[in-house]
Amino acid sequence: MNKISSQQVSLGEKVGYSLGDAAANLVFQMMMIFQLKFYTDVFGLDGALAGSVLMVASLSAVIVDPTIGLLCDRTNTRWGKFRPWMLWTVIPFCVFYILAFYNPGIQQKAHVALYATVSYVLLMTIYSFNNVPYASLGGVMTSDIRERTSISTVRFVVVTIAQFVVQGLTLPMVDHFSDGHTLQHGWTVTICIYAGIAFTFFLITFFSTKERIQPPPRQSISMREDVKNTFSSVSWNAMALLTFSLFVTLAMWGSAMNFYFQYNVDQKSLYDFLNHFVNLDPEDSYNIGFSVFNMMGAIVQFVGVICMSQYLANRFGKRNTFKVCLTMTAFLTALFYIPEPTDVGLLFLINFLRSLAYAPTIPLLWAMIGDVADHIEYENHRRATGFCFSGIVLALKLGLGFGGAIAGIIISMFGYVSGGEVTIQNESAMLGIKLVSSVVPAMLFMVGVVALHYYPITKEYNENMQAELAARRRFANQNNNV
Repeated sequence: MNKISSQQVSLGEKVGYSLGDAAANLVFQMMMIFQLKFYTDVFGLDGALAGSVLMVASLSAVIVDPTIGLLCDRTNTRWGKFRPWMLWTVIPFCVFYILAFYNPGIQQKAHVALYATVSYVLLMTIYSFNNVPYASLGGVMTSDIRERTSISTVRFVVVTIAQFVVQGLTLPMVDHFSDGHTLQHGWTVTICIYAGIAFTFFLITFFSTKERIQPPPRQSISMREDVKNTFSSVSWNAMALLTFSLFVTLAMWGSAMNFYFQYNVDQKSLYDFLNHFVNLDPEDSYNIGFSVFNMMGAIVQFVGVICMSQYLANRFGKRNTFKVCLTMTAFLTALFYIPEPTDVGLLFLINFLRSLAYAPTIPLLWAMIGDVADHIEYENHRRATGFCFSGIVLALKLGLGFGGAIAGIIISMFGYVSGGEVTIQNESAMLGIKLVSSVVPAMLFMVGVVALHYYPITKEYNENMQAELAARRRFANQNNNV
C-alpha cells in the first residue's frame, strides 16, 4: 500500500490517462451524434427501427458491464487490476468500431438491421471491456481530492479536443473522402482514421499510468458483498440515476440536433449567417453549419472546463456546482424550441450559453464517481472499484441507447421519412425533431438535478471521509510492514 504522501500525480501521467478517454470519445461521440443518422440516411433504416437497434444493443450491457466490473476487481497482474485491459482490448475495439460504420453491401432491410444490431452489440461490448477498466483506473490513481479533480479537469480538456474533432470535422471529412466515391467510402475512411488515432492513444494510456490505491489488506473475495455494498449505497444510486439521465439526454439532443440543422433550420438563412465568417457553397450549408455549431460548443466547453470547473468545485463543492450548472443547462436546452427556422443567430447564441452553463459539470461526473467508490469503502471497509464504476458505465450505455432510441422513435412517430433522399420533411416531422431537441431533453436534465439532491457527499463530508480513509490506509500499511 502506497502512503498517502505518494498520491500526487504528474502532469504527464494526467495527460497520458486523459488520452484514453480521448480515444474512447472518438467512438463515443460518433455513437452519440451520428449513429442514428447513419442508420437512417446511409443504411436507410426507418427511424423507429434504427432507434430499436440502439436500444437492443444497449440492453446487452446489463450483463456485460457488471461482469467486467467483477473481473477487473479480481484481476491481479504486474501492471495492476485495470491498466492491462487497455492493452488486451485495443485491437478488437478498433476493428468493431470500423464494422459498426461499414455497410458490406446488404440490400434487404431486415438483413441490414440484423447486421447493424450485431455490429453495434459487438462495439458496445468491447467498449465495456475497455471503458469500465479505464474509468476504474481513474478512481485508483490517487485519493487526494484536489488531485482527483485535477485529473478529471485535464481529462476533459483533452476529451473536449476529441469532441471538437469528431463533432466539427466528421461531416467535412466524410464529404471530402466521398468525392468521386460513394458516401459509404467517405464514412469508412473517416472511421479508419479515427480508429488508428484511438489505437495509439490507448497504448499511451497503458504505458503512462499507475495504480496507487489498493483494496484493504486481506479483503475477502466476495462477489455477494461487492454487489450488496454497491447497490445499497445511496451515493452510488444517485450517481447511477444522474448518469443515466445525463446520457439519455445528451444522446437524444445530439442525435436530434443533426436532424434539426438539416430540416428545421432555413438553409438560406444558415448560408447567409455563415457567409459573414467563411466563404462556402450554398449546398454545404448543412454540413458546415452543423460542424461550426458543434465546434463552437466544444470551444466554449473547453474554455469553461479550464477556467471554471476546478475553481467552482474547490470553492462550492462538486455536488453544488453540478446542481446549479445542470439546472441552467436544462433551462437553456428548453429554449431551443423558440427559434424560428430563420433565427440562426439566436440558435447559435443559445448554444453558446448552454455550452458555457454545462462546461463546469463535464469533469465532475467521473471525479464524483471516484468519491462514491471511496464512500462505499468508507461505509463497508471493502473496496470494489471495478464493480462500482461498471454500474455507472452501464447507466451511461443504457442512457446512450435509450436516448438515441427515443429520438428515433419520436421523429418516426411524427412522420420522419428516412433514407437521406428527402430534402424537406412535413410539419409534423419537424415538430417532432424540435421537441427532441428542446423540451424533452430539458425535462430529462431535471431528473439529474433531482438525483443530485439525494447525493450525500458534500465538500465537508468528502474532506472528513478522505482523512478517515487515509488514516485507515496508514494503519494498514504499518501493520503490513510489521
